[in-house]
Amino acid sequence: QVQLVESGGGLVQAGGSLRLSCAASGSTDRVIYWNWYREAPGKQRELVARIDTHGVTIYKDSVKGRFTISSDSAKNIVYLQMNSLKPEDTAVYYCNGRERVTSNWGQGTQVTVSS
Repeated sequence: QVQLVESGGGLVQAGGSLRLSCAASGSTDRVIYWNWYREAPGKQRELVARIDTHGVTIYKDSVKGRFTISSDSAKNIVYLQMNSLKPEDTAVYYCNGRERVTSNWGQGTQVTVSS
């Protein structure tokens, strides 16, 4: 099992930046994808960014060019650098570690972007 703890959320004005961190512990060697999801009020949880064990990344179209996912395997931390934030980025952001069979979630961190 993998334990995940997110941090770095907060309140920021539009155009600002935040860096989310996800500290992982446990059987991290079993994880094949590290993901950041977000869930806004009244909306379904959606994939924002993914990085695999080879460093290949994918992004939701609306965040391409603004968000960057990265990982520090030595420290077992996954980051989401968010620049040029918009009010529509407001959501609870969740870190996810996807194994072949199971999926592990953190508790989430709130990001609020004011206009």
